[in-house]
Amino acid sequence: MKKSFRSIAVCVTAFLAFSVLSACGSGNSSSNSSNGGTAANSGSSNAQVLKVAFNQPENHPQFKAMKEFGEKLKERTNGKYAVEVYPNELLGAQRETIELVQSGTIAMSIVAGSLMENFNPDFVVFNLPYVFDSKDHQMSVLNNPEVVGDLYKSTEDKGMTVLGAFHSGIRNVYNKTKPIETPQDLAGLKIRIIESDTNIKMMGLMGGTGTPMGQGEVYTAIQSGVLDGGENNELIYANLKHVEIAPYYSYTQHLMIPDYLIINTKLLNGMTEEEQAIFKEEFAKAIDKEVELWDADVATAKQTAEAAGAKFNQPDIKIFQDAVKPLLEEKLTTDNTKALYEKVRKAAQ
Repeated sequence: MKKSFRSIAVCVTAFLAFSVLSACGSGNSSSNSSNGGTAANSGSSNAQVLKVAFNQPENHPQFKAMKEFGEKLKERTNGKYAVEVYPNELLGAQRETIELVQSGTIAMSIVAGSLMENFNPDFVVFNLPYVFDSKDHQMSVLNNPEVVGDLYKSTEDKGMTVLGAFHSGIRNVYNKTKPIETPQDLAGLKIRIIESDTNIKMMGLMGGTGTPMGQGEVYTAIQSGVLDGGENNELIYANLKHVEIAPYYSYTQHLMIPDYLIINTKLLNGMTEEEQAIFKEEFAKAIDKEVELWDADVATAKQTAEAAGAKFNQPDIKIFQDAVKPLLEEKLTTDNTKALYEKVRKAAQ
């Protein structure tokens, strides 16, 4: 019975996505679910419009980078391919859009790294605390074919391929009580975390109590005392105004979970070798652009937060790195995950 309901839910989601695409297209557009896009008249050209699902607003660095990517792709393919990015979960939540990419209902989606563990548990390596030393270290690994080539192709039998990874910030702890310098400072504090068993254990080892909760509920929860704080990057902290009710932002730097761009495998394989080369070259440039935009936006977010009363501090992260080691030992249990982890750490040297 549960399986039947899930099947119905997926069908309904797919129907709604098709409805959205039809409503957003021109009168001359025609649906083409077999390749994840629509053929739309654009002057004298007949571009295949590739729909991209995104869960953040238009001012997000990833949206800006993908928009520029679409313009370059259309130019270099002489109008054969165009890209339309749908922000703010217009095409559904990330988990739903993965299914839409797999079926070919939409072409691509940007999804959080933790969701990819459902399709290959080896993705967990990149979602563990303190795996990466810096943003540059992370990006040098996540877009290096010698490290991630096989992993990114491992989901092809499930109808999707990972094209590459975006930086999505460095997550740090913030709270309404005091600066965090050691795990003892987090004792007794309820900190909102991404919903997963791994993150609950991580926050416990860091000294606090991990409390899963939807992002939209965090402000009120901290304000009312249900939570003591959260953990996220500076953009979320400033843009969602969490600084107003949790002014202590501590650079624990515990997580750098990537966001992946996934594409329908049939669509990708249907491109010529030249088109695939152009696609990958321009997406590589989009990744670099996103990192550049991210740095600028973080600087602005910090200024905004400080003006609103934020107090930033830099704890010794080695104390927290040592605290979470048992979690890494628990998760890195297979030959594949251990080998992948070793490649990641070697890249930091």
